[in-house]
Amino acid sequence: MAPHFKLVYFDLPGRAELIRWIFAYAGQEFEDFRINRADWPALKPKTPTGKLPYLEVDGKPLPESIAIARFAARETGLAGKDNFESARIDALVDYLGDAQKGLQALRAEPDEKKKAALKEEYIKVGLQPYLQELERHLEANNNGKGFLFGSEPTWADFALTVFVDNPAFDTTLLDNYALLNAHHKRVHELKPIKEWLQKHSAKA
Repeated sequence: MAPHFKLVYFDLPGRAELIRWIFAYAGQEFEDFRINRADWPALKPKTPTGKLPYLEVDGKPLPESIAIARFAARETGLAGKDNFESARIDALVDYLGDAQKGLQALRAEPDEKKKAALKEEYIKVGLQPYLQELERHLEANNNGKGFLFGSEPTWADFALTVFVDNPAFDTTLLDNYALLNAHHKRVHELKPIKEWLQKHSAKA
């Protein structure tokens, strides 16, 4: 019998959205349990690490968003065709994690003027080498006409797209990256992803 998956997070995309996309694309049923901010102080001591999201697998908790996403991808066949491709996918997702560190600095800055300056520097300077490398990686696989690995989507494609969808970025982020821009649109047009976003557009 298939396990019961219960994903616990706030009622917003955030760190859980990648996991939701993996399950949605694979057609894997899961309980999308969303909590209100007001309920978080009472729930926090009962969570595995005092953080969200966490995934319950037949009642057993698994914390940390990327560990959950990797587990979900393996469970649903989205983690690569063999161990080496799976490791390459893990490496790319880790690379995205490095790119995302600049966003963490933005959240930590309380001064709005300083935050705006940091954001501009991060997007125009700090993020560009990552986007350039991702463009090169995409081009190396079927001339950038498909996905990041092989001929079918993997969780790396969803991780990249969710990263670009971050509300800290505007719609011009990929204007100088034709292949990444096309890839972003391609992933959004995948039927299960498109249906998920339409269903949850009020919360995305």
